[in-house]
Amino acid sequence: MNALKKYFESIRPQFEKGGKLHALWSIYDGFSSFLFVPNTTSKSGVSIHDAIDSKRIMTLVVLAVIPAMLFGMYNVGYQNALAAGKLAETGFWAMFFFGFLAVLPKILVSYIVGLGIEFAWAQWKHEEIQEGFLVSGILIPLIIPVNTPLWMLVIAVAFAVIFAKEIFGGTGMNIFNVAIAVRMFLFFSYPGSMTGDKCWIYQSNIFGLGYDLPDTFTQATPLGAIAQGITPHFSMADMFWGFIPGSIGETSVVAIALGGILLLVTGIASWKTMSSVFIGGIAMSLIFTATGQSPIVWYEQLIMGGFMFGAVFMATDPVTSARTETGKWIYGFFIGAMAIIVRVMNPGYPEGMMLAIFFGNMIAPLIDYFVVDANISKRAKRSARK
Repeated sequence: MNALKKYFESIRPQFEKGGKLHALWSIYDGFSSFLFVPNTTSKSGVSIHDAIDSKRIMTLVVLAVIPAMLFGMYNVGYQNALAAGKLAETGFWAMFFFGFLAVLPKILVSYIVGLGIEFAWAQWKHEEIQEGFLVSGILIPLIIPVNTPLWMLVIAVAFAVIFAKEIFGGTGMNIFNVAIAVRMFLFFSYPGSMTGDKCWIYQSNIFGLGYDLPDTFTQATPLGAIAQGITPHFSMADMFWGFIPGSIGETSVVAIALGGILLLVTGIASWKTMSSVFIGGIAMSLIFTATGQSPIVWYEQLIMGGFMFGAVFMATDPVTSARTETGKWIYGFFIGAMAIIVRVMNPGYPEGMMLAIFFGNMIAPLIDYFVVDANISKRAKRSARK
């Protein structure tokens, strides 16, 4: 790393003002600050010194997502082998590498398109390259079905980065989570590729790995089956460990929980937001079960679909969630409750978590406004009594 750092320092003058590559300063600065902690310090004024900056935070979030991503790759191969009736004769690594090859293009497209737009935007605005897409780029492939066409992903990522992020001012200014914006754009623009029973199982071999399935093969997710009035044939253990059809990274409770623990231990995710999402989901599930409107018990609601993934990685986004301490409880409860309401009340949209987070992002500033306003009123009344 020292040799690499010396190399970056040696070419730095070419990118500084007056250098022949000055126009590309934002690109140089982006790579340099990503690889190394910046050595600049404040010269005046009051500053808070910390060992971590936003890029390190983003890196920790990516590390937290890795268990879900790796399991998702394996599950892609597992579901393909299971559908082909070849599970017993297919080894672990064969299934994993098949899934790796199926998921890798989506990760590459997500980063190439998203970062490409961010680099171009920074050059156009003569600003530093922002690091927010480091997390969004890995989340996007994990919340879509494995059969999502790459051209759809290109359009959705471009739309989300431009219209859900950059026009609001970039990282830290966007009101909607970029990954959620991608998912919502895909769902409402191409619903046939985002839901139903034809988009969850990869149906062809890749470089000799995996199996070719009939074009007519279909397989619904547990929530999709329930929406159709069919009892899912998956066991509780399958749903808990993640051996079920679903979006690439959302199926395994265990893998998602490992990432959640890392986010909570490092203090990156708010435990108030995360726990209140589960409280809201459990409360609404109990109400629907008690009134006979849903056959799904509360713990099944939590381990099916994208509830766990949304609660751990999406609802806790510090930029688009509520920022006041009381607001975090309200915001999380709203998302958890809304996700179950959408699932139960709208059979045409069996998975409600992403829509609930989208609405949560929309009202988060309003929640914070009323919380702050209530605190101001309370203090004003207290002062008036003195």
